[in-house]
Amino acid sequence: MKKAIKIILLVILVLVVIIGVGAWNTFGPLVKGAQSVEKLDEGLYYMEYRGDDGFDELMRRGGGESAQVLSGYAMEFLSKGYYTPPTPNPSKTPYGCSTLTAHTPDGGFLMGRNFDYMSGTAMILHTIPDNGYESITTFNVEYYGFGENWLPEGFTNQYMALTGLFFALDGINEKGLAVAVLMAGDEVETHQHTSKPDLTNSAAVRYMLKNAANVDEALDLLRGIDMNSDIGAAQHYAIADASGKSVVVEYVDDQMIVTETPAVTNHYLCEAKHNVGLKENDLRYDQLCERFNQNGGVMTQEGLTDAILSVSQASREGFWGTLWTMVMDLKIPSVTYYSRRHFDKPFRFELGKK
Repeated sequence: MKKAIKIILLVILVLVVIIGVGAWNTFGPLVKGAQSVEKLDEGLYYMEYRGDDGFDELMRRGGGESAQVLSGYAMEFLSKGYYTPPTPNPSKTPYGCSTLTAHTPDGGFLMGRNFDYMSGTAMILHTIPDNGYESITTFNVEYYGFGENWLPEGFTNQYMALTGLFFALDGINEKGLAVAVLMAGDEVETHQHTSKPDLTNSAAVRYMLKNAANVDEALDLLRGIDMNSDIGAAQHYAIADASGKSVVVEYVDDQMIVTETPAVTNHYLCEAKHNVGLKENDLRYDQLCERFNQNGGVMTQEGLTDAILSVSQASREGFWGTLWTMVMDLKIPSVTYYSRRHFDKPFRFELGKK
């Protein structure tokens, strides 16, 4: 009898181990990602994820034409189908922003970016996927739609923050490709309708950074999807790479238009809608171009940082101003963040060191 009991207990133990190993193989990378969340500064958090990022399966299914559809897929990915939590309702509030690119005296290339918004908290997500390029992206946690004053604190919220695997507002990958999405000049939405996979503006940022090594490859990826506005207004992309190529991608009548430019703010730059949305007292674009032209498009990292910080927005009633600033080195892929204009507190991250 004792021998039989020992055998039964041994079998149970083996089953527990097998189940535990299986569960860890399934959820382990997500759990480790959630546990990696770290608060860096007021309004700035960081997390790291290694493993299957779920994007390949998303594209195999045809992508998603709205933030709600993509959020539903994200919830399925995080739960692995064992639980279906309520799908969040992502924010659709427009935002400001600015970007500037420049060569460095030693042959490098830089891109600076301000994200301006009425309120929010930045989540930096460092992703090392099983398939695709390593990247560092940023997202405003208010856009997750998890409720007022939601923060990535406590394991449950940290786990839910992994939704950022499918959404980003800007970022850089290990090849030195940098992408930022900004408001364009009007409220005309883009909804392309063909047989191609669907993505929204913010999901496409992650898609490009995961799969493209340079601007040309990023443009090919955009041509291979149906683009959909996800905030109820027009948006455009600032895209640059380590070679020094810098463009803005805009959509007019659902057609993609590419224009070379070193600076992007919140009005159209393409000929079809040139300067649409440019407000009389908004001098950010002119100021960035002036700083660019002063040195023939050549700036040190300190110079570009100073230029992009010079057009950052101070907080005022109903508007928190610049939530984050990032300065990206595309030649030696890395990024330095500043949260809420705390210019004395830089946070630097390097890529390509898996």
